[in-house]
Amino acid sequence: MAPALWAALRSVTRQGAAVLKPNGFDGVTLLRSKAVNPFSRDIFSQVRHLGSASGMPEITTDHLDEKQVQLLSEMCILIDEDDRKIGADTKKNCHLNSNIDKGLLHRAFSVFLFNSEEKLLLQQRSDAKITFPGCFTNTCCSHPLHTDSELEEKDALGVRRAAQRRLGAELGIPLEQVTPEEMTYLTRIHYKAQSDGVWGEHEIDYILFVQKDVDLSPDPNEIKSHCYVTKEELKAMLEKAKRKELEVTPWFSLIADTFLFKWWDNMHNLKQFMDHSSIHRM
Repeated sequence: MAPALWAALRSVTRQGAAVLKPNGFDGVTLLRSKAVNPFSRDIFSQVRHLGSASGMPEITTDHLDEKQVQLLSEMCILIDEDDRKIGADTKKNCHLNSNIDKGLLHRAFSVFLFNSEEKLLLQQRSDAKITFPGCFTNTCCSHPLHTDSELEEKDALGVRRAAQRRLGAELGIPLEQVTPEEMTYLTRIHYKAQSDGVWGEHEIDYILFVQKDVDLSPDPNEIKSHCYVTKEELKAMLEKAKRKELEVTPWFSLIADTFLFKWWDNMHNLKQFMDHSSIHRM
């Protein structure tokens, strides 16, 4: 075992605030008492990272898009099923089905952006995407990162900051055109879906609504196509998806089948649907 890992374990043991036990996906897991202090959490982040690096299966990415592979090193926020932070791990490790099957879960968001005509902006994911390439989906779907700015949980501010960042990165929307304050955080959904035999998703997904006319300059490495649709046009697309005439992402399909059109019908009265205490298991 690496000296740094032994040192971390000895330090945690001396504090007596936590217990380590074997775990199927990254070597260690943390059973925390209410007394665990920030220093202990930092130690466990180091232990988790070292364990993860030594215990993950080797996956070949040589055949994948170079830019998308670079993004696999981003650190996502690991959570439990009640959306409580428990650590961090790479985007790559969070999206391997081998880890998802063992319970690895991370925080995510889905943005639904409408223009002044109340048309919804959709994107078609580029063929370079590692999960669900070529699928149609809502405006923007991604993950807050394990950074101070995007870890902020009060009023889901960290998630909304991440959404602003990704709207710029994917769609080229200037940051000042959609601010975190303009996004309405409605609720959360918990879902799991396989993209192929290697990659998949397992997320607690924050649903964000915004109505704004924006400038677009999509990154072709992220987005193959985009369009604004009416409710009727989207319903027609979803029917085509059921007939296998086009593909939509599983989270978008779940949201569209359950909540989307009810929210869309009440764009100017969304407060009645704001539910920050529930996590909808789908």
